[in-house]
Amino acid sequence: MTSIDESLLLKTAAEYGVPGPVARELMARTRPCLYLVPHEQVPAALREDARPAARTGGLPALPDGVDLPEPRNPLVLSVDCAALPPDVLDIELPADGHLLLFTEIEYPPESSVVLHVPAGAATAERSATYESNESNGEAGQVRVYEPRTLYPVPGLTLDGDGEAGPRTRAFLDEDGADEGANDGAGAEDGAEDALESFEEAVLDMAFGGQRPGVCVQLGGFSDSWDMAPDVGELVLLAQLAGQAIDYNVFTMNLIVGTREDIAARRFAGLQYDQQC
Repeated sequence: MTSIDESLLLKTAAEYGVPGPVARELMARTRPCLYLVPHEQVPAALREDARPAARTGGLPALPDGVDLPEPRNPLVLSVDCAALPPDVLDIELPADGHLLLFTEIEYPPESSVVLHVPAGAATAERSATYESNESNGEAGQVRVYEPRTLYPVPGLTLDGDGEAGPRTRAFLDEDGADEGANDGAGAEDGAEDALESFEEAVLDMAFGGQRPGVCVQLGGFSDSWDMAPDVGELVLLAQLAGQAIDYNVFTMNLIVGTREDIAARRFAGLQYDQQC
């Protein structure tokens, strides 16, 4: 799994004025993820050996006898599971084959589907045109987004809604007491700013550079724009920024499910949330 050497973590914490015990509590609130990004966004140190593992858009390749799922939503993501770095995520994805995600990203989908195409299955690329029973004999057309190849980069995510540990609360409270004694402002600056800057530095460090603002993410905590859907027993399977698929679409698309359903490939039990 993605991690940061403790000595480097503590050194970075000291640079931001964050006590070591607070830094350790921060790491307890992280989960590993995989960012799927274009080649130019892969950190320089990893770029030479980067191997493609996913693609947005394009047409789906499906096994014989498997038709496009109804309703016929666009293919927005294909993931080559065997090309993902092993032992990074804390959710269990298939070890091989391809995961295909069909959904609408421009407005809330009526339905979304994740399919797993087993490794070695004979497949054929499906046409975007299909016979429609609702168009007076005219052919229907599925939206096809421009294909873009993506590369996996391990990273860390932070539970922004999680309860801070006792060391962290004491660090913030102590600073707030000091500020209040001076001018009644409370902990609006000082420790809060230091902690926020340290958190950003840790997450960038785990990525190997500045994390992409627009991307596809597998696993980890969601970076939702509204209420986080990965709560209780639900964990994030994938998060897709609309602009990662179409530059003109400003939505956040999140897919969550239980660890058990994801591991058992019971993808019909997944839940979808679109935020804008």
